[in-house]
Formats: sequence, structure tokens, C-alpha cells
Amino acid sequence: MAQQDLAPNKPVHLMYLCGAIVMFYLLQWTTAWVWGTFAPLPSEFQMTVMAGVATLVITAVLYRHERAYKFCDDVAGELKKVTWPTGKEVRASTIVVVVVTLIAAVILGSMDYGWGRLTKWLYE
Repeated sequence: MAQQDLAPNKPVHLMYLCGAIVMFYLLQWTTAWVWGTFAPLPSEFQMTVMAGVATLVITAVLYRHERAYKFCDDVAGELKKVTWPTGKEVRASTIVVVVVTLIAAVILGSMDYGWGRLTKWLYE
């Protein structure tokens, strides 16, 4: 792949950055968990450095990998085609979700209370 194909592409770079942050924390926690299972844990600083170095290496390799970069570029291109809802639509949908959730909570809470009273009455 030519270097100009890797020209600045903000959505792709943002995907790599977010992926690297998630990978760093997952590596840090997973390494601590696995390492702690088989041997005493090194210091927290050493674990953080190991996860950071591994994350940098993996992210750099994936960034330079033609298929991985093309995949991210294709995803960014498809996301540009998405018709995103307006703020008004998001607020209306959120209100509907909250109201339906409250109604469901009241119904389920009532059923739980009723069945609790019934079973208490039957077992006494």
C-alpha cells in the first residue's frame, strides 16, 4: 500500500485511538488476572508499562497492516452514509423509552408484590 493511501483520515485515526485505549485496559486487567493465577504479580507500574508497550506494538502493527487499515477505512466510509437522527428525534425516543420502562417497572413490581402476598398467604 502506498504511503499516500494512509493519508490523514480522522475517523480511522479515532477508531485506532479508541481501540488502543480499550485494548490497553483489557490487556492490563487480563494480564494481571492471568499472571496472578500462576505467579505473584509484579508491581502495578510494571503491569501498566507491559500493557502499554503491548498496546503500542499491536496498534502500530494493525495500523500498518493493509487489510486492517482498509477495513477501518471502509467502516468510516459506511458511517458517513448513515442518516443520523436529529436531536429532537433522539429526545422523543428517549422519553418514550423512559416512559415505557417506568410502566413496565410498575407492572412487574405490582405482579411481584401480588405474587409475594399470595405465596405468603398460601405458605402460612
